[in-house]
Amino acid sequence: MAGHISIAIDGPSGSGKSTLARKLAERLGFVYLDTGAIYRAMGLYVHRAGADLDDEQAVDALLPRLQKIRFGHENGTQRVFLGEEDVSEAIRMPEVSVYASQVAAYAAVRAFLLDMQREFAELYDVVMDGRDIGTVVLPHASLKVFLTATPERRAERRYAELRSRGVEEAYEQVLQDIRDRDERDMSRDISPLRQAADAVVLDTTDLDLDESLEALVRLAETRLPLGGERA
Repeated sequence: MAGHISIAIDGPSGSGKSTLARKLAERLGFVYLDTGAIYRAMGLYVHRAGADLDDEQAVDALLPRLQKIRFGHENGTQRVFLGEEDVSEAIRMPEVSVYASQVAAYAAVRAFLLDMQREFAELYDVVMDGRDIGTVVLPHASLKVFLTATPERRAERRYAELRSRGVEEAYEQVLQDIRDRDERDMSRDISPLRQAADAVVLDTTDLDLDESLEALVRLAETRLPLGGERA
């Protein structure tokens, strides 16, 4: 296989894509790109700018003035910057998930951010996660995985994550947010959430984090030319 290796991990909100993709990249020595963070940063930017997130034209008009979204690392942890501001914590607040879902439905936004994502795959061996990586962003990815779990299990994980950050949110509300996000992501006209025809489905409902990671590592090792196997 010539060129760089790319692994696309798609799946619904709360399926553990970001955590598992990051850990998989660490194990393989690849670069990790959290595409969800890009859309969250975009959503945060639009909200802060005071635009109506339901007004597509108003959102589109802000794109030329968008502060640069970039990534950095601190003590092995990926950080997300909007301009010079570290927004790594701000973009993980529950309401920003809604902002991200709204702006991600707009064609101009997705086109604006598409080149940024593809450039990473041209420069590095990457693990990239999102909702349309295997179907739109990297349709020729070396390996595609569709990561999923039941809404209840995903809500439990998101609830625990929020509590670990000191965010108080009722489990019932987290579950409803998960279901609402699924509906928005699967029904949007532009790049809806769906499994790529050639993706491997990995259901982690009954797997813990370590078991899920090991399943991903096995997939990579059996399906990709890694290490000395590479041309």
